[in-house]
Amino acid sequence: MFDIREKPEMVERAFLIGVYFDRHEESEAASLLEELGELVSTLGIGVVESNLVFVRDQSKRYLTGSGKAQELMDRAKELDCDAIVFDNELGPSQQRTWETEADLCVLDREEVILDIFAMRARTREAALQVQLARMRYSLPRLARMWTHLDRQGGGSGGGKGGAAAARGEGEKQIEVDRRLARKRITMVERELDTVRTQRATQRKERTREGLPHAAIVGYTNAGKSSLLNRLADSDILAEDKLFATLDPTTRRIELPDGQPLLLTDTVGFVRNLPHRLIEAFKATLEEAVLADFLVHVLDASAENVADFYQTTLDVLHELGADNKQMVLAFNKIDLLQSSEEGLLRLHELKGLYPDACFISVHSGEGIEEFILRINALNHDRVSRLKLRIPQSRQDLIALLHREGKILEQDYEGNDILLTAIVPRAQLHHFESFDEELEV
Repeated sequence: MFDIREKPEMVERAFLIGVYFDRHEESEAASLLEELGELVSTLGIGVVESNLVFVRDQSKRYLTGSGKAQELMDRAKELDCDAIVFDNELGPSQQRTWETEADLCVLDREEVILDIFAMRARTREAALQVQLARMRYSLPRLARMWTHLDRQGGGSGGGKGGAAAARGEGEKQIEVDRRLARKRITMVERELDTVRTQRATQRKERTREGLPHAAIVGYTNAGKSSLLNRLADSDILAEDKLFATLDPTTRRIELPDGQPLLLTDTVGFVRNLPHRLIEAFKATLEEAVLADFLVHVLDASAENVADFYQTTLDVLHELGADNKQMVLAFNKIDLLQSSEEGLLRLHELKGLYPDACFISVHSGEGIEEFILRINALNHDRVSRLKLRIPQSRQDLIALLHREGKILEQDYEGNDILLTAIVPRAQLHHFESFDEELEV
């Protein structure tokens, strides 16, 4: 009934505009506009030209001045573009004005990200989260999605005193549409609450089992899914695209000393991520909030890696997860090792972030050291036990296989002699069977 139009199928040639209001922010605005180009390309839309525009005072009608707005519209038409995409957030009235006067499809950064999320959502939870964010974005823009709303009822007939004619058909329709829209939003929110409850139940089961849990966080396209694939020997979707992962995926891995660890891949962050998306994706990002510690992955080859680092920290702060223990990992160092300039950049990063791990998921360099760092963080969560367990207690043996790791096993009479790694949460099961405890 109401939604954002499906622009990936409509738009082929995009004209990008980035507006900034402080001369000191020109460099950052240029970087954000370049990132917008990557976002638009992710939708399969070609970027014809990008324009960075300085504006002293914002215009309520155009965002830019009227003269500059007309100049940009003319340029978009000259290039035969079918869409104008702003790196800025446009108000509903500004968006309608640009669309009406340019006679082109007009998007802003938030709408581009929403369209990408809609393409990437695969599970029911992600689909609901995308739907909720899109509906909240669409609600104040309903008027531009209903071209029949300007057809008001005419004449004096219908209703007492011509009340219906004065009110007009369009006015009635938009109010009905808004009520239906709000009703749908409420329904999706309730369904999403159900999904969150189910996920909370799953988390309780994991907590009851005592398995340590880490979440992989970081800027989009930093290599988070690829890292999880390498560590867990799995085949999670890992593409060289922005927001390739929307659904949290958890895998169990085994650390060098036998410790089990649950590792969750999360949605990537991006600069100027719309607040409503953070709210809509709380269920996904809660994995970062509830994890025992975080693995923060960065693309070492990215020119704006320091900005990406800060963006992730800002989002974690908003989620209340910025105080957790964290392993910082700079990925894709193989891309820096092929040139002298890259090697200098790598040396600089190591100086700026001396406690970080420097890895290449592609070549495997640094992965062993990275795993040992995670292992060290987990050390206080497990114990190494020497156990004597009666053969009649196969339930305890099964528990060790499921939640810990058996390092050595022998038999003496009716007893099984074991050396095993056991999560702290499971120690109470083995208190009466331990012969020697090494922490």
